[in-house]
Amino acid sequence: MSAWFIISLLKRRNDVVDIAWGLGFIFVIWVAFLSNNVHSDASWLVVGLTSIWGLRLSGHLFLRNRGRDEDFRYRKWREEWGQWFILRSYLQVFLLQGILLLLIALPVIFVASQTVRVSVSAWLVAGVLTWLVGFYFEVIGDRQLSKFVKNRRDKLEVMDQGLWKYSRHPNYFGEVTQWWGLWLILASTNLPAKWRLIGLIGPLTITILILFISGVPLLEKKYKGNKAYQAYAKRTSKFFPLDQKTNKA
Repeated sequence: MSAWFIISLLKRRNDVVDIAWGLGFIFVIWVAFLSNNVHSDASWLVVGLTSIWGLRLSGHLFLRNRGRDEDFRYRKWREEWGQWFILRSYLQVFLLQGILLLLIALPVIFVASQTVRVSVSAWLVAGVLTWLVGFYFEVIGDRQLSKFVKNRRDKLEVMDQGLWKYSRHPNYFGEVTQWWGLWLILASTNLPAKWRLIGLIGPLTITILILFISGVPLLEKKYKGNKAYQAYAKRTSKFFPLDQKTNKA
């Protein structure tokens, strides 16, 4: 994160930290994986799934941000922090995200860094299926949104088709779901129960971050004055995919 902070100063844009996010997980889990001389099927599985997720996410954000101005969230902080911008960027944007990254990655770190056994069980199947569902929502949600943004004629127009018909943030739902899937895989191993409980810190952290702090709330606030979005919000679930006809949120 310190290295990415230097890159942000050179490029004069803090949103490079979004690209560093996925790559940071890959770096951490591979360090954990290579620290262990005996690699189990479970460790290969979680390292593989996390690497796929991280590479896909970082690649998507790189392509999305290329040629654009700095993301509105970081641009706003640049204005608000004034003379303290460099110090607060390092502490609040880069180092803080590095700490959060380690907390979220705990389930994968535990499995990747230790010699564990895993057998085909309901926990394992549920974990893999949950991860696949999450990956689908994140990838397809991002793809549908990118296509919509590229082709829309009016910037106030709201994406309400595809997965976005059932959730206002299907990509965020997908990201959270994937980390719960990885925790379920941890739960399917023979690691002591205390490690499974500690591993819960990972999916709980990403869930709290996205639902209550840095994900959904910031985007909802951005569209507070958009009448089309407010109408969309009345008929569409904020997070969990639901049929619009039964949603009352």
